[in-house]
Parts: sequence; structure tokens; C-alpha cells
Amino acid sequence: MFAKQVMNTRFHFLRPRQSIVEAIRLFKIAGEKEDRKIFGMMVIDDDDRLVGMLSMFDILLYINPKHIGILGEMEDISPEPIFTNLLNRVKKVRVEDLMSTILVSVEPATHILVVMDTMIKKHVRRLPVVDNQKVVGILYRSDLFNHLMGEILED
Repeated sequence: MFAKQVMNTRFHFLRPRQSIVEAIRLFKIAGEKEDRKIFGMMVIDDDDRLVGMLSMFDILLYINPKHIGILGEMEDISPEPIFTNLLNRVKKVRVEDLMSTILVSVEPATHILVVMDTMIKKHVRRLPVVDNQKVVGILYRSDLFNHLMGEILED
């Protein structure tokens, strides 16, 4: 069994120049279409090449103030203005500014055991499937698990 047999060829993606606000909206729209929460997407250039991945973690990491630990200790500082400032700041950021560019992907002919091993070792929830530098699908950890469980229960 190979990646091409399990991958999802209908996938949502972002473009590098989109704003983070637009990306968050697209996460929500994609989640409604898929009837599940979407926490990350591939970032694809105009030639359909994978150039990055953007996840909710990337956005949260950007919003998280570096010295948040001291706010609880300083009673005379309100976190609300800091919070508002951080949210306003993220609205000006583009996908390409926050996306991860150290990428892990597989080819359609990658065996499913290698896919599973890659997901486990690299701690990835979504794995782009790339053929000749073009994105042709995506594998989600949950879909891989459900497929494997279906194979086990089939016997």
C-alpha cells in the first residue's frame, strides 16, 4: 500500500502573500467544508510547488509574548493592552512571514509504513504528497490511522 492510495487529492492550501487574517478565515471555511477542525494548511506558490506549511501553532507562537511569565507576577500591569496590541500586530503579517519552511513531504509511491514512520519521527500531523515538485495530495495522521484501522478490522 502506498501514499497515493491513501492520500486526499482534495486539499485546501494557502498562498504565501495572503494575510494571516485571510489564512484564519480559510482555516475556518475549510473546516466547515470538511466537517472537521483544520489546524494547518500547505502553502503553495503559483506553480503549485510546496513552499511552506502554516499551522495554528505558528500563529500562536507569533502571538505569544516572550515575557508572558512575568505578567502574573506584576499586579500593576494589565495584560489586556498587550493582548490587544499583539492581535492587531498579527493582522499585518503575511502567511510567508510565519509559515514553516523546513518541510517534510513524501512521494505518491512512498510505502504507507514509511509514511507512518515519517509522521511519528517528525511529529507531523499532515504530510504533503509531492510529485515532480508539484503538490498532488495530502495525508492526515487521522486519515492514515483510520485507514490502517479499517485494514485491521477487515480481517
